Amino acid sequence: MKPFASRYLLLAAFSLILSACASKPVESPVVPAAPDAWQQLQQSIASNELATAEDQLATLQAQSPDDSRLEQYQRQLAEAYLQRSQIVLQKGDVNAAATALSRARALMPKAPALTGGVNGAIAQARKAELERAEAALKAAEAKPKAKVIDPTAPSTVVALEIRDIGKLRRQLDDIAADVVNYQCEVVFQVPRKADYPWLSTLLGKRVEKRDPSFELNQRHEIHRSQPAQVVLIPHRTE
Repeated sequence: MKPFASRYLLLAAFSLILSACASKPVESPVVPAAPDAWQQLQQSIASNELATAEDQLATLQAQSPDDSRLEQYQRQLAEAYLQRSQIVLQKGDVNAAATALSRARALMPKAPALTGGVNGAIAQARKAELERAEAALKAAEAKPKAKVIDPTAPSTVVALEIRDIGKLRRQLDDIAADVVNYQCEVVFQVPRKADYPWLSTLLGKRVEKRDPSFELNQRHEIHRSQPAQVVLIPHRTE
């Protein structure tokens, strides 16, 4: 009977262990709570997602118009727009600065003094832009009409009348006028190295005759498979 009793005791102990394991509760992983609408608004402002923050604020204003936190977040959002306006203005983007400033004003219309400094800076920047545009227009109007180049293009290519010396001289007269009036860099593209010195000399004499103080910037490139031509690159003030 002793072996039977031992097996019975082992079986009973194993049953108790299984029962204990089955009755032990399984721990579920802790899921962090999702941020509420106010926390989401705060996160949007902090991450500079200001358009999203405006939408979230409008929703909260509709849902809880009497909540005391509305004014606090409205001010935070307005200050974020004001800061954005200052940053983009420093980068030279006047239009983006004005747009951000208008959003700040709309969010805090009762505190115009807070936007006054940026508003003045934007006005000054717009005035400076206008003055630069007017100066550029006057400078363009003061220049004689271009003879061979397109002043609005980055460069102009002119095929040279190498085989007709009379036509070539008249060409170089016009080219010299544009080189001086529009401060052009000159690049002769010729099929032979020997073509450059005499073309350079002919143009140099004409430029010097027009303006002895003008510093002519000319160079050459060898293009054996194409006829002689000259590339004129006007100086850009911007």
